[in-house]
Amino acid sequence: MPDFIYLASQSPRRRQLLEQLGVRHELLLPDAHEDAESLEAVLPGEAPTAYVQRVTRLKLDAALARLKRRGLPAAPVLCSDTTVALGRTIYGKPLDVQDARRMLGELAGRTHRVLTAVAVGTARRRGQVLSVSRVTLADMSRQRIAAYVAGGEPMGKAGAYAVQGRAAAFIAHISGSYSGIMGLPVYETAQLLSSFGFKI
Repeated sequence: MPDFIYLASQSPRRRQLLEQLGVRHELLLPDAHEDAESLEAVLPGEAPTAYVQRVTRLKLDAALARLKRRGLPAAPVLCSDTTVALGRTIYGKPLDVQDARRMLGELAGRTHRVLTAVAVGTARRRGQVLSVSRVTLADMSRQRIAAYVAGGEPMGKAGAYAVQGRAAAFIAHISGSYSGIMGLPVYETAQLLSSFGFKI
């Protein structure tokens, strides 16, 4: 039975959620020459569910290749990707301040989906799960959006907000997995890791 996993993610929230599960992990981050961002490019006409699952599989492929290349001890690798969707429109990480304001302006006063896919794999075996939650943002004035964006929190976050940060002040309703919205659905991840022999 494995006693640790590799986490192929730079997200401190994913590390925190794995620690909450009591899962020992080591980071397996991309090498300098790897173009990790290009994996997140959206294909023309791609649906949000297909997108988040495909990107997570690509991240797992890259991480398993990295593990082999570095000659590290064998252990399961965990990858995850989170995206925000309004209808079929995918909201990734904002490019800049203007983009963050645009995203929040479009999401304000509406209910959107947060999709987080998690994949675990070894050289011989893979498994994947998907968590879908719904989040309703309150109506927000331009001034409120600008003030939130000016604080810097939206940068690097799908949909330009962090549920565990100051954005909580304008989240009117959540249906689904809070940890999934943060970036790693704890229940689904525990089920997946159990199938790989972890005692959770």
